[in-house]
Amino acid sequence: MQDQTALPSDLRGDCAQCFGLCCVALPFTASADFARDKPAGKPCPNLQGDHRCGIHTRLRQEGYTGCTVYDCFGAGQKVSQVTFGGEDWRGAGRDHARRMVDVFPVVRQLHELLWYLTEALALPAAAPVHAEARRLLEETDALTRGTPDELTELDVAAHRQKVNAVLLRTSELVRAGTRGKKKDRRGADLMGARLRNADLRGANLRGAYLIAADLTGADLRGADLIGADLRDTNLTDADLTDAFFLTQPQINAARGSEGTRLPGSVTRPGHWTQA
Repeated sequence: MQDQTALPSDLRGDCAQCFGLCCVALPFTASADFARDKPAGKPCPNLQGDHRCGIHTRLRQEGYTGCTVYDCFGAGQKVSQVTFGGEDWRGAGRDHARRMVDVFPVVRQLHELLWYLTEALALPAAAPVHAEARRLLEETDALTRGTPDELTELDVAAHRQKVNAVLLRTSELVRAGTRGKKKDRRGADLMGARLRNADLRGANLRGAYLIAADLTGADLRGADLIGADLRDTNLTDADLTDAFFLTQPQINAARGSEGTRLPGSVTRPGHWTQA
């Protein structure tokens, strides 16, 4: 269906080129995902002076499962090395650090849109919208290279709406190639649903709540999974071949096995149970 290996490496997080921005900019609340509270803009106590996590190999054991799920789509290195020219937030003054904290979430959203647009361009069935997708890709990339002031003033929601129109049309074109009746579960509440061996080929699962759902052995080939909440979803032996608009954070949040078939755009999480 698509050349999913074409998704570029600069849309994947490279912590070695980042100043630990996700560990500073983002807030978290004590819960099943995080062991403690942390406000936005305050460095995580586990962040070391070299911007590495002091408990990286023990995150799940220490109660920081949320950190193992997160991915910045390459925004961290973009903000660190491009927007701020390699100038660290440490020791550069309070205003500099605050500006980095404000800019990072904006660029992260834009990089997520770049991920989706890049994938849309790799889908042959979406050829009718490739010209518009390519134009928006170039426009979005240009926005990510704006100044800190330009980025903080950007109306991301308005830009996302333009991109989403193309992504919706992409979904229609791609799913039309799947034979048979295609289920429409857009935004559906499927939390804890029993969907073992379900036929979800070409399904519209955009924004569906699949938290803790049992999709063991389910057929999700050619399904649209953009924005689907896969936290603790059981994907054991499920077939997600050619599922599209699926991101690494979604897969990281799910449970699976060696028998789970994944599209080439994502990698099998190390914490998944070995079959």
